[in-house]
Amino acid sequence: MPDTITIIDDRTGKQVTVPITDNVFPASAVRELDPSLFIYDPAFMQTAACQSAITYLDGEAGILRYRGYPIEQLAEQSTYLEVAYLLLNGELPNATQLDQWKQDVTKHTFIHENMRKRFVDGFHYDAHPMGMLVSSIAALGTFYNDAKHIDDRGSRDKQILRLIAKMPTLAAMCYRFSAGLPFVYPDNNLSFPANFLNMMWKIGSYEVDPRLERAMDVLFILHADHEQNCGTTAMRVVGSSQADPYSAAASAASALYGPLHGGANEAVVRMLTEIGSMDEVPAFLNDVKSGKGHRLMGFGHRVYKNFDPRATIIKKTAEDVFEVTGRNPLLDIALKLEEVALSDDYFISRKLYPNVDFYSGLIYQALGFPVAMFTVLFAIPRTAGWLAHWQELLADKDQKISRPRQWYTGTGVRDYVPMTSR
Repeated sequence: MPDTITIIDDRTGKQVTVPITDNVFPASAVRELDPSLFIYDPAFMQTAACQSAITYLDGEAGILRYRGYPIEQLAEQSTYLEVAYLLLNGELPNATQLDQWKQDVTKHTFIHENMRKRFVDGFHYDAHPMGMLVSSIAALGTFYNDAKHIDDRGSRDKQILRLIAKMPTLAAMCYRFSAGLPFVYPDNNLSFPANFLNMMWKIGSYEVDPRLERAMDVLFILHADHEQNCGTTAMRVVGSSQADPYSAAASAASALYGPLHGGANEAVVRMLTEIGSMDEVPAFLNDVKSGKGHRLMGFGHRVYKNFDPRATIIKKTAEDVFEVTGRNPLLDIALKLEEVALSDDYFISRKLYPNVDFYSGLIYQALGFPVAMFTVLFAIPRTAGWLAHWQELLADKDQKISRPRQWYTGTGVRDYVPMTSR
C-alpha cells in the first residue's frame, strides 16, 4: 500500500488523502479541506517549513550529518573552511578547489577602515560584544552596494565570501574594543582559526599553539550548522523578503544572542561555578529533581533524545586543550555531574544527556575567552550554515515570503466609545 494519510472534516464529512514522503505530508491537505482552516503549532514543534539537503539530524539516534557526512568524521579529518565549502556547495572540494576557496576567503578578511574607526568607536565602552557583533554585521552591508543584487549569482557568491571571511575579524574587533585593546589586523599567512586567535590575543609577540588552533577549528566545525534552529529560521524568514544577506545574518545573530539559543554554554559555566565543588554535586542534583529552583544546564536538547554526537567529540577536544592551558578547575565538577546524572534513573528516563554546550564553555574559558564572548564564538562558524540555508532558500521555487497565520483570540467587533463615555 502507498504511504498516505486521510484527513476527514467531521463538520462536513469531506475527506482528503495525500501522500506521506519521508514521514512528512503537505499542509495543502488542510487547505483543500477548508481554506479557512489552520493548524495551531506553537514554536513550530511539528511543522516542516522547508525542504533542505544541507544537514541531517536524527535526535532519537543521536546522529548529525553535514551533506551526508557524519559529524564525527568531519571533526576528526576535516577543517572548518573545507566544511564551509561542503555546506555551501554540496560536495567536498578537491585539492584545487579547496586551495582556491582558501585564497578567496583570505582576500576578504580585512574590513573597511571607516567601519573600525567610526562605527565601532560609537559604541559605549562597556557594550556587550555580541550586541556589537549583531550591529556590525548589519552595518557591514552598507559598505557593499552590490549586496542588494541577490538575483545575481556572482554578487551572492561575493557576499558569502565576505561574510565568512570577515566574521572572525568583526568578532575579534568587538572583543578588543570591549577590553580596551588596540585592533589587530588579519594575518593572511595564518590559517582561518589561527588568524582569529592571533587577532584576539596578540600583544607584542604571539604564537598560536597548533593544538589550540586545531581545537578552535574543531569547535568551528561542530557549530557550523544544526538544521532548522531558531537562528537559521530567522535567516530564512528575513531572507524570504529578499533582504540582503548581511541584514538576514544580523537577524540570525540576534536570535543567537538570546539565552535560550546561543547562551546555553554560558549558563553551564555559571551553573558549575555555583555548584563550587564535586562534593556539592549530589545535593545540587537532588534540588534539580525536587524542583527547588536549580536547573540542570547543558543536558538534554530540543531535538536530541539521545547523546548529542557533538558532546562526545568536544569532550575529547577539552582534554587536548587542557594539556596546553592547564586543567579548568570546573572540569572535575562537570565530570562528576555527568557521572552522577547518567547513573540516575530520573535523568536517564527523561533522556537528559550532555549536549555540546556542556563542555564547550569550559574550553572557551580555558582558552581565555570571557563569558560575554561565548555567543560570538558560536556566530563565527554558524555563518557558513546560515548562508548555505539562505542560498538554498533563494533557489527553492516553493518558497515565498514567510507569513505564518495566527489564531485570533481577541475581542470581537465593537463600536468606538467617545472619550466622554469611557
